[in-house]
Amino acid sequence: MNAALLAAALLIGCLLAVQASVNLQLNKAVGTPYGASTVQLGVATALLALLAAATGTLGALGRLPDVEWWHLLGGLASPLYITSGILLFPRLGALASVGLFVTGQMFASLALDLGGLLGLERRGLSPGIALGALAVLAGIIVIIKGQQAAAPPGAPAMSGAGRTGWITLGVVAGALLPVQGAINAKLRNGLQAPLTVAAFSFTVATLAIAAVLLALRLTGKTPRPRLAPLRSMPWWGWLGGACAAGYVTGTFLLIPEIGAAVTVALTVTGQQLTSALIDHRGLFRLPERLLTAPRLSGLGLLLAGSLAIQLV
Repeated sequence: MNAALLAAALLIGCLLAVQASVNLQLNKAVGTPYGASTVQLGVATALLALLAAATGTLGALGRLPDVEWWHLLGGLASPLYITSGILLFPRLGALASVGLFVTGQMFASLALDLGGLLGLERRGLSPGIALGALAVLAGIIVIIKGQQAAAPPGAPAMSGAGRTGWITLGVVAGALLPVQGAINAKLRNGLQAPLTVAAFSFTVATLAIAAVLLALRLTGKTPRPRLAPLRSMPWWGWLGGACAAGYVTGTFLLIPEIGAAVTVALTVTGQQLTSALIDHRGLFRLPERLLTAPRLSGLGLLLAGSLAIQLV
């Protein structure tokens, strides 16, 4: 496979871990995760729209009536993923949260490849894929079991039922990412303009989370978003939109070239390594969660599973 494509997949995985971490600062400023997600997605949409306009490809939107309706829905995954990261990182830490996202991503990508779903080329079940999937599953189990011991003072306490709910949310949010990439790849085939596809996807995402925010505000289930504190937010708190734009654009370009399973295997490797560093060092003002032996073992299993899927 093209080494540049493999390196690109690894890099955009690193961006995804950074995105989820810096979004917590955005959430602190705005005061509601749904408002923070709306701001971040709006930033990504504006950035991609400017790039599409600069390259003269916005006219490709005129082809939208010619594509199938479900090709327009890829953006719906982004609001759930971004909001899930804001909710999960303070409760589980970067490594455990990303481990859940990774588990969902890996098994969803395998389903896409093995079943030839959403128009992707069908790929066979190799020993490496089977062993890699089992290693990923074992890795996240070890990380979640060892997560409590590494929890810093003041971390939100969770009951058994609440813990199960958060774990389920992480797996589902992760599973939607490769589905999003596959759907956006189909839209790219129709529009023949990658930046315009990404801009459209984020427009859908922004409108979706804005509608959720409005509904929750009308029912009194989330506070009013604050905009004034954004002026005092650290500069890196704005990086989430650029990271999200890079990830979404990169994945739908890579999936048709190297397959969903290999794309996700490399992106999740980048996610895992970056999230482990963020946790261990307490970067981006997150609580420091040391890499204990169980967490290191789980990380090793996740990495081994990711590598097995692409190399064996």
